[in-house]
Amino acid sequence: MRKKKMITFVILPLLSFSLVFFVAATSRVNASDQITWKCPVHWPMASSSYKDSLLVVIERLKKRTQGKLVIEPYPAGALVPAKEIFNAVKRGMVPIGVTSSAYPRAQVPLMNVASGLPLNFGEVWEAAYFYKWLGFEEMLQTEVAKHGMLYFTDKVYPTELSIKKPVRSFEDFQGLKLRSSGILQKFLSSIGAAASYLPGSEIYAALASGVIDGAHWGAVQGSLSMKFYDISKYHLRPALNVAGTDIWLVNQKAFRKLPKDLQEILVRTLEEQFWLRTNQYIYLENKALSKIQREMGVELITLPPQEYAKMQARALEIWDEVAEKDAACSKAVQMLKDFNREMGRIK
Repeated sequence: MRKKKMITFVILPLLSFSLVFFVAATSRVNASDQITWKCPVHWPMASSSYKDSLLVVIERLKKRTQGKLVIEPYPAGALVPAKEIFNAVKRGMVPIGVTSSAYPRAQVPLMNVASGLPLNFGEVWEAAYFYKWLGFEEMLQTEVAKHGMLYFTDKVYPTELSIKKPVRSFEDFQGLKLRSSGILQKFLSSIGAAASYLPGSEIYAALASGVIDGAHWGAVQGSLSMKFYDISKYHLRPALNVAGTDIWLVNQKAFRKLPKDLQEILVRTLEEQFWLRTNQYIYLENKALSKIQREMGVELITLPPQEYAKMQARALEIWDEVAEKDAACSKAVQMLKDFNREMGRIK
């Protein structure tokens, strides 16, 4: 009996040592097989999408590839300036990146449509349908492939105004002082508002001092995060646009160097991200809307169809300008018109 105990006493430590040695050896093998990609993004770390999009995708890829593909995140400006991410991925300086569709419009004219023509959609689901069922995502992928990259839209989401004064008709926009940017600034000016650009850091003070009457920063979530509702007690719908603003880019040469199984996992994960994140964003928008109405006394104003139609007529003029940029833009704008005609918003 004593001999049996002695054998057990000796064997168990040996087994434990062997197990530790095996695990350590396996870890070394996995480490040698590990591929690490640097990923610059246009989101600052404080952005909700840094956490809810970027870090979620990174963790999902790590889990699905069993640690073989590791994405190292670099927030806005940490590795590459936000507006240079497109070129950095294109040139192979980095294998993957996330940027805004508004930045590479000169290289890819179709990004003028992707970054959100004014009053393009009434609801988020419409944009998702346009992208995935009507083929707009494939059009974007074709155009970006000409620059040696794979393209994936992170999500589609709305841009909406939070304002200090109630806007219930087209005429109420006349002289309204609004903070805006890009093509929406041009649109809001065209319908009579005094639209001007301000950096994000200056918007709250401008609202508080009366320099501006309202602003857009995403939709409800964005305005809430920027504390606009401390001052602005009205939120306006329908959305100014619904856009695929955030986009993933992957260098094709780097992609082809990945093992086939990792290629498939990467593509599947980024394609899946569109649906998961868009759906989550809708939920978070409604949750945030409930909060500002219940706790902050914000009134949601939805413009009636006849007032929306007046705005849509001005928006169509901008659509036509974009359609003239190239054949892809012309096709996309016609698709957009056909869709809105089916929805009964234009004739």
